Amino acid sequence: MSETFAMTQPQQREPGIESARQAIGRGEPVVLPTDTVYGIGVDAFNPQAVAVLLAAKGRNRTMPPPVLIARAEVMEALAADIPETARALAETFWPGGLTLILRAQPSLAWDLGETRGTVALRMPADETALELLGAVGPMAVSSANRTGLAAATTAAAAQEMLAESVAVYLDDGERARQRASTIVDCTRENPVVVRDGAIPLHELQAVVPEVLGPGDEESASAGDDSDQGAAPRG
Repeated sequence: MSETFAMTQPQQREPGIESARQAIGRGEPVVLPTDTVYGIGVDAFNPQAVAVLLAAKGRNRTMPPPVLIARAEVMEALAADIPETARALAETFWPGGLTLILRAQPSLAWDLGETRGTVALRMPADETALELLGAVGPMAVSSANRTGLAAATTAAAAQEMLAESVAVYLDDGERARQRASTIVDCTRENPVVVRDGAIPLHELQAVVPEVLGPGDEESASAGDDSDQGAAPRG
């Protein structure tokens, strides 16, 4: 049976984080707040748990989840051949609503789905999310909703869609921002926005002028590269 913790109540924060930590250790999904919408998350290094997450959402392996991290430095351990453009974007917009697609470290023992050797990383600007990530390490996290339905902005909305498929719900109040993170593919010669979201293109280009928009002709030609990264969903 699922547990719900009111993270806005100080006496429930520590038990909530501990219960979520234990559930993640057992390979079970939890629902957590982020700075955009609520997410459903599992241990990124537990392939069976990732499969459970995808099943709970009604997705398959062609729609891999991004990975949330507690500190920007973790990017160095999870990604390989990180371009300076990606470092500049992370330094400016993390924590925040920016997901970066990077080459995954080939030595890592994980299976997030059909990622084509990439990993999508984000550091959320949310106190509860960062506290949980600090306790459990990198998590595969997707928006807390069934595929095809609106992303949940409250824990109650997430529970209505996901019900008992989730072990622990961390209720930290409403998340007003309904736009998901902006996703930038940094595995190409120039970074390319593959999903518009919380951070607009002009703000990205103010930091890295080479960033291309999703409709740019050069981004379209880059899409012919069979080795490109698969964009995560959620």
